[in-house]
Amino acid sequence: MADDAEKTEEPTPKKIEDARKEGNVPKSQDASGVVTLFVAILAFLMLFPFIAEHMERLFQYYFSLVGMPLDKLFMLDIAIVTFKEIFLMILPLSLAVAIAGVIAAVSQFGFLFTTKAITPDLKKLDPIKGMKNLFSLKKIIEGVKTTLKAFTTLGVGFIFFFFFIKELPTVALFSLADQLDWLKDKMIIIALVMLLIIFVFAVIDVVIVRKQYFDGLKMSKQEVKDEMKNMEGDPLIKGKIKQKQMEISRQRMMAEVPNADVVITNPTHYAVAIKYDAEQSHAPVVVAKGMDFVAQQIKKIARENDVHIVQNPPLARSLYAEVEVEQTIPETLFGAVAEVLAYVYKMNKK
Repeated sequence: MADDAEKTEEPTPKKIEDARKEGNVPKSQDASGVVTLFVAILAFLMLFPFIAEHMERLFQYYFSLVGMPLDKLFMLDIAIVTFKEIFLMILPLSLAVAIAGVIAAVSQFGFLFTTKAITPDLKKLDPIKGMKNLFSLKKIIEGVKTTLKAFTTLGVGFIFFFFFIKELPTVALFSLADQLDWLKDKMIIIALVMLLIIFVFAVIDVVIVRKQYFDGLKMSKQEVKDEMKNMEGDPLIKGKIKQKQMEISRQRMMAEVPNADVVITNPTHYAVAIKYDAEQSHAPVVVAKGMDFVAQQIKKIARENDVHIVQNPPLARSLYAEVEVEQTIPETLFGAVAEVLAYVYKMNKK
């Protein structure tokens, strides 16, 4: 029983699909960060002339204010102009980063729309459980990982930044356009170095996240058996459904007996009802068949509706064994069935 309770089995497709519906998917924040940062750098390079133009316009506006008296209305005008220019610089870059975030998420686990993750759950308000989650081993490991990544990335970035600061006295002598070009180049270098470091951490994080995800979905042998049982259906319920289907099929079959041309019997164990309509079929069709109790019911309905009953044991057994209901008789039985139908037609003066 102990072994059976251990979650040693890989999650089934149904288990994974159920987890997706709950919003539980393997998502690496580091992988999303790499894609977002890469797109941000690319967008920055493409939009740099646009950003530089607005930045230069903003500086020219500030320089034009030198020596002018400041009052509340003037300060408000400065704030509006500053906000407008910064907004125009940030907006396209922000849109590019937002789209990159969506693409990064979709590339990891596909398109998924669910409200389960944001549905209010009062159980999450349990302070005791919340404290346990806060100081759990998983949270501690995540905290260490985040701290290590942050210090490594920022540390390397700061080293490069420190070397670039030494160039500032020289850069201060450049024109504004050259200063912006220098700033652009240094920002690209720092961003690419940090992107490379984050990329390494992202690859490691993706492996860890996916392993933790599938380990968390692992199932015990009993859970796998229960899932298979639920998918296949309870045997008792399946039996009842099958029994009901058989009853409906039998009722439909019995309803066709009054339309038959003849019922062939053996005479006690088997009964096969046959109908021949040249306009609908090229050969006679078995509309009902049965043995023992069902055979007696077929004969009873036939008598009540003046359908001829012919005793022919070999033919009755052959028809019962070889032909299903609503199927035409095989060519091997054409001759024997034709003789019976000829006799019936003669009796009916057809």
